[in-house]
Amino acid sequence: MGVMISFETFLHNLQEVKAAMAAACERCGREAATVTLLPVTKTHPAEILDYVKRAGFVRAGENRVQEAVEKAQAKPGMAIELIGHLQTNKVKPAVNYCVRIQSVDSIRLAEKINQAAEVCGKVMPILLQINAGYDPAKFGADVDDADALLECCLKQKQLRVEGLMTIAPLSDDADVAVRTFNNLREIRDRLSMRFSVALPELSMGMSGDMDAAIAAGSTMIRVGTALFGSRE
Repeated sequence: MGVMISFETFLHNLQEVKAAMAAACERCGREAATVTLLPVTKTHPAEILDYVKRAGFVRAGENRVQEAVEKAQAKPGMAIELIGHLQTNKVKPAVNYCVRIQSVDSIRLAEKINQAAEVCGKVMPILLQINAGYDPAKFGADVDDADALLECCLKQKQLRVEGLMTIAPLSDDADVAVRTFNNLREIRDRLSMRFSVALPELSMGMSGDMDAAIAAGSTMIRVGTALFGSRE
């Protein structure tokens, strides 16, 4: 687990991240309120969620199902979104303990989530993870498979598709992130028009590439290290 920083340090970090987000919004003519910050607490102890809650957040992001479950159990007042890759054999706990799954990247996974949600009597909010940067090192549905994935999810009675998510490839070239995020927005716009469905959430961008993400239309920035410090 990561080392716990002080609450004061966290608040300082949070102020800097929010200022950076606000500046990015101002540069592209967006209202700061149109972009949400999702604190990502992976590898940090559950107690870090007390900081998050005290700062006014109601949600946090987790990459691993086991860690999401442990934190949801330890801190039931905080809603957990799963943002990491989800294996089909871990769908049940993810559905039981997470308020949204951002990483739905295949028809098989979508069907498994639908089945698990039906068993526990809930409608599961999801985002479709699309590999908009064509990065072989990243999870996410291929761009060419996005239409079929959305079509499948819209047929699942226990799923509610709220938008799309992507992760930009690691690159020293800033234009790579720009292209990735613009591509996801264009995919969203096309899918929304083709299927006549609102897909309002665009979860894209982290501390290192939030400018490009916000300029491209991101509605959610996912930030971990910049808020909580480095991990082991």
